[in-house]
Amino acid sequence: MTGVLSSQQLKALIADGRLAADPCIIPEQIQPASLDLRLGHTAYRVRASFLAGHGRTVADRLSEFEMHQIDLSDGAVLEKGCVYVVPLMETLDLPADVTAVANAKSSTGRLDLLTRTITDGSEEFDRIASGYNGPLYAEICPRSFSVLVRPGMRLNQIRFRDGQAVLDDAALRALHSESPLVDGAAVIDDGLGFSVDLKPTSTTLVGYRAKPHTGVIDLDLIDHYAPADFWEEVHADKGHIILDPGAFYILVSREAVHIPPAYAAEMAPYLAMVGEFRVHYAGFFDPGFGHNAAGGAGSRGVLEVRCHEAPFVLEHGQIVGRLVYEKMHQVPEQLYGAGIASNYQGQGLKLSKHFRTVG
Repeated sequence: MTGVLSSQQLKALIADGRLAADPCIIPEQIQPASLDLRLGHTAYRVRASFLAGHGRTVADRLSEFEMHQIDLSDGAVLEKGCVYVVPLMETLDLPADVTAVANAKSSTGRLDLLTRTITDGSEEFDRIASGYNGPLYAEICPRSFSVLVRPGMRLNQIRFRDGQAVLDDAALRALHSESPLVDGAAVIDDGLGFSVDLKPTSTTLVGYRAKPHTGVIDLDLIDHYAPADFWEEVHADKGHIILDPGAFYILVSREAVHIPPAYAAEMAPYLAMVGEFRVHYAGFFDPGFGHNAAGGAGSRGVLEVRCHEAPFVLEHGQIVGRLVYEKMHQVPEQLYGAGIASNYQGQGLKLSKHFRTVG
């Protein structure tokens, strides 16, 4: 049997010492299909982003690229536009048949806080080979806002797979027929396509654009900051907006997405040929996302969008990304949004949890 490992299987890996940490992993880190990773006590300011490379350790490369060290114990600011490497509290001793993939947590992505996992010997970000035994590091580059961080903060998460269980398009169509994955026609082509909503029914507000010069965001402060201090509202009355190069936007999908309990999903880019922009996706959708959510099945997907070289007209209903569905190895003991602190279940257009709710 293959598939993404569920929360109860993660607990077994922890009990076996395959997932370890100093201090010990706490229950709050365990999600339905992933484990939150915690920042350690030191950040290394580095000259540039890097991968360890085959046969080399991250510590080796830090000695080459380190500029200075920052003690996070009492909190420290990671400056916008700078690159940092932070050793994580967790370490891995993966079984020979288990691989891992990491991704930024939803709140991290919504702050445009580029966070990627690197490992010894790594030749890719966020991808960890079966049998890996060693430390984990977070590469962090704040792109829109400077942030205040402390040890133990959870900016990224890791998911474990036994084999491959990605649904092909035929299996995805069959699943949609059995348990609708979106509230409408499903665009299935190498995954489930989703589009952008630029024609909301009762407002012209379609998104937010990060302001270029703002204060620091303390990542421990929840429901604290006034959105207007950090974001400009984006309105549309003609069903399109023009994206500015280099700007970061929070938009929302037109579709309400559903992840059935026996499945997980990962957001992936669409085709580069569709335009000079990219959905800066935070990545993982847990089993139960949008499952019996308030107002019916499905929750909107929040889109983190950055435009590249040229201004680009983004149209209502334009496909901007796709969801790749995978089978779970086991159905998790507890689903996303079912009695656990799931900040974005039943969401619409929504900033990260650090901002006060608008309206």
